[in-house]
Amino acid sequence: MSGARAPFGDPARVVPDKGITAIVTGATAAAMAFLAVFALALSLSSGQLAQRWSDTLSQSATLRLSAPPSQIGAQTAAVLEILRTTPGVTSTRVMDIEEQRALLEPWFGPDLPLESLALPRMIEIIESSQGFDAAGLRLRLASEAPGAVLDDHTRWRRPLVQAADSLRLLAWLSVALIGGMMAAMVTLAASASLEANAQVIRVLRLVGARDAFIARAFTRRFAIRAFVGATVGTLLGIAAFALLPVAGDSGFLTGLGFAGAGWLSPLVIPPLAGGIAWLATRAAARRVLKREG
Repeated sequence: MSGARAPFGDPARVVPDKGITAIVTGATAAAMAFLAVFALALSLSSGQLAQRWSDTLSQSATLRLSAPPSQIGAQTAAVLEILRTTPGVTSTRVMDIEEQRALLEPWFGPDLPLESLALPRMIEIIESSQGFDAAGLRLRLASEAPGAVLDDHTRWRRPLVQAADSLRLLAWLSVALIGGMMAAMVTLAASASLEANAQVIRVLRLVGARDAFIARAFTRRFAIRAFVGATVGTLLGIAAFALLPVAGDSGFLTGLGFAGAGWLSPLVIPPLAGGIAWLATRAAARRVLKREG
């Protein structure tokens, strides 16, 4: 009889619409979607953060010049001339005393008497997109101004970008684990529902329903439940980011969250959850139906 065509219209009508499996499927999808929103936000933010750090630090450098007070002016002029003729350097700027005070204030307080201290001269270097030859520039500075130390921010940029890239990888791994856990929970719920409706399945087979029809009935029902639950969880996650301080420019952990078109990215979570539920339920249904044979 299982080979005959089933005289039914909508396959989903044969699956009970209520029960513990319906609650478990919807709640699991909602919770996993809520967590997926945060993991997705972390992934997008870490990628943007890595790019911002790399762009900011890669196009600037700092030169520190230490010399006796009687020579500091002449050596500063020599250094500026070297930088002016260095390919890849677009502009230079000597930091004034107030800027140095602002840099030192967090550590030494606002009353530090900078005028009485022999502070090094700080020169900010802005480079072009092609950059400059740092090794060659250091050789030229060593001959003209031995007290000049060039910091091209390489030792600062590389660890920061690596940390941001690792954070992004961890976030995507979290998204994958969330999807795997949701698939496992939906599979268990679908298997339990099939076992609980074993009598219904036997009756359907007696009246001519194919196994494909029965599997499609459960698959569609669980996919819809997962989609609806994931939609609720996604909306709650978006609302949480919209209300938390991290969403604003002046909030704590500024930059963590969605920006611009990134707010649309969580919308892929509900259909993805529905697809995962569809595949998981289809596999569970085939396995149970084959066993019940």
